[in-house]
Amino acid sequence: MDSKQEKYDRAYLRMATEWAKLSHCQRKQVGSLIVKENMIISDGYNGTPSGYTNSCEDDKGETHWYVLHAEANALLKVAKSTQSADGATLYITLSPCKECSKLIIQSGIKRVVYLNEYKDTSGIDFLSEYGISVHHIKSLDL
Repeated sequence: MDSKQEKYDRAYLRMATEWAKLSHCQRKQVGSLIVKENMIISDGYNGTPSGYTNSCEDDKGETHWYVLHAEANALLKVAKSTQSADGATLYITLSPCKECSKLIIQSGIKRVVYLNEYKDTSGIDFLSEYGISVHHIKSLDL
């Protein structure tokens, strides 16, 4: 990867990290951005559907089934807009799960850049098998 692209990748991941802080979830805060032609076309963080209670976990600390993942939120925002994610890059602070990897493929995203690795890497494996370019940036330090 050339250094200019890596600088942009790190900058967008830093922004996604800031976006994650907007999440009301206690267990994990995840942020994502979708970038196309050097423009941010969508953003998202993990949380409940719009207008619903902001409580992500139950009394035992388990995540409620209705909590949306950050990348799903960003993709749904694109779907509501006049934009298209076709050919875009997804920046996310936690690697996608297998369910979200299907959404990423269907949306036309061609590249995924992530910061932290989820315990189950089958989502990333699936994206790679499908031919989507996947990049793991382990640290935001240059």
